[in-house]
Amino acid sequence: MSILVTPETKFLVQGITGGFGGRHAQLSLDYGSQLVAGVTPGKGGQTFSDTVPIYDSVAEAAAETGATASAIFVPPPFAADAILEGVDAGLELVVAITEGIPVRDMLSVKKVLDTSDTKLIGPNCPGIVTPGEGDQSHGGCRIGIAPGYIHKKGNIGVVSRSGTLTYEAVWQLTSAGVGQSTCVGIGGDPVPGMTHLDVLKMFNDDPETEGIIMIGEIGGTAEEEAAAWAKDNCSKPIAGFIAGATAPPGRRMGHAGAIVSGGKGTAEAKKEAFRDAGIGIAETPSEMADTLLKMM
Repeated sequence: MSILVTPETKFLVQGITGGFGGRHAQLSLDYGSQLVAGVTPGKGGQTFSDTVPIYDSVAEAAAETGATASAIFVPPPFAADAILEGVDAGLELVVAITEGIPVRDMLSVKKVLDTSDTKLIGPNCPGIVTPGEGDQSHGGCRIGIAPGYIHKKGNIGVVSRSGTLTYEAVWQLTSAGVGQSTCVGIGGDPVPGMTHLDVLKMFNDDPETEGIIMIGEIGGTAEEEAAAWAKDNCSKPIAGFIAGATAPPGRRMGHAGAIVSGGKGTAEAKKEAFRDAGIGIAETPSEMADTLLKMM
């Protein structure tokens, strides 16, 4: 099985006529994903890659094609409205790739999400991949910007705040001949949609996910909250890695949410929470897959 998306999930791309959105829309098509529509206001009636119809609105695209998910490649000033358009259209999942969405905009989005059935991955994230039954480069569902060819169908769930570390963990697993159930890059912004805990609960409930790699970084308390829940509720082996251990206090490193302030959000505090929960700790990125596989 998998979580959130399957190879049969139909999705659309908001901002498909832009250079970045178009490039990754084509890569999703090449991966064999069910990309069924694009949305760019004012360009309805056109097609993308000769086969994908473009619509003026998400509601119209979803009604015409049956899409239940969306990837957002919309510039930051308009991205929050794009997310809300997906919510208004009743989509099950919105994946916001856009980086630099104003925090104030995301706070407004968060209030709406709290009263809706739509799940948000991101913003500022690589998205989600559920590998398919084919070889490791085809046949699954790729929504976002992750390199599809590194994935392999299997039983390990991956959740991460870092895009590149998501890819690193996936490649380590695939190189060891171990496949993944679903890989979720939740992004590193201060106001995210889904959290480590949200994804961890889904992996715990998925009967075919047998082990989990959870990648965090300095800033916030999301990793500690996930670890506290896992200690009492998750019997599956979890390996964890925390990025940013050498970052000076008060200085943001990489993601907008990766900042240690007021003594909270340190790498050591997160690792201590992992230890307390029985989560295996990879001290370096190169050890993520090995740490989990040894536990299994």
